[in-house]
Amino acid sequence: MIMPMKNCFASSYLFLCFLVCSGCSNSDQPAEESVRRTNQRGEFVYRHQGEFLFAAAPADPQTPPTYPWEEGQSSNQLRITKEYFRCKGSILNPPRIVAENGKELQRYHDCGGAEKHSLPLRNNKEFIYPILIDLLNYIQNKSGKRVVVTSGHRCPDHNTYVDSSVQNSSSKHQVGAEVSFYVQGMENQPEQIVKYIIDYYKETSKYQGLKEYQEFSRFTKGETNVSTPPWMNKEVFVKVFNKKEGRDFDNRHPYPYLSIQVRYDWDLQEKVTVTWEKAYKNYLRF
Repeated sequence: MIMPMKNCFASSYLFLCFLVCSGCSNSDQPAEESVRRTNQRGEFVYRHQGEFLFAAAPADPQTPPTYPWEEGQSSNQLRITKEYFRCKGSILNPPRIVAENGKELQRYHDCGGAEKHSLPLRNNKEFIYPILIDLLNYIQNKSGKRVVVTSGHRCPDHNTYVDSSVQNSSSKHQVGAEVSFYVQGMENQPEQIVKYIIDYYKETSKYQGLKEYQEFSRFTKGETNVSTPPWMNKEVFVKVFNKKEGRDFDNRHPYPYLSIQVRYDWDLQEKVTVTWEKAYKNYLRF
């Protein structure tokens, strides 16, 4: 019996499809692997809480090595260096305008800060009076708290931007001989910080037997911008600013703070003064 031509073509087509599909299924993987994969079955693994195959060694916490400037300091108490005294000026600060009765009298622009100029210089090296650095580190060690330097060196432009009063024009910030700061966790105990400063002079060996350094008096015979009479010895002058005193651009925080000024240069054996030469010409401009 002869099949119709149409049915013959249909049968041939189905046979060819079967061959192609069979070839595709075997082209990617061997027949044995295909059978193995087909016969695979999943299996749940049950384990009780706290069960393990291998006992892990207990953790052994390692203390990270300290940097040289962290020697002898706790993790939240880094050593104060001259880097903390760099000028806080910035060209991003807006002009400060002094006005009276709605009329602009003066406009002050800030400096570029530490990116544009150095610290004051001595012997061609950046210089901050060492007693300021020593006192701040002593306070940190005694209190176990961080000292926050709010104002260290101020170039003349930043000094005027911070406070344009006539009294501030002779600020010792300009020559690296003054620092403003408070102590974290002791913000409302500034007189305890003064006690630490007095203790420093009693305990430091180089001042032993030097009465003019070890004994402090209170400054009461002149005008100051603070209500608490400052403390002074031969080398330093210490002021406490209450919450509503001494507010300027560098000290916009709500805390009382302290200021230490250097009165006498231990190394040069002379009084510390501020002159135009020292303030304006004694630092590098970048």
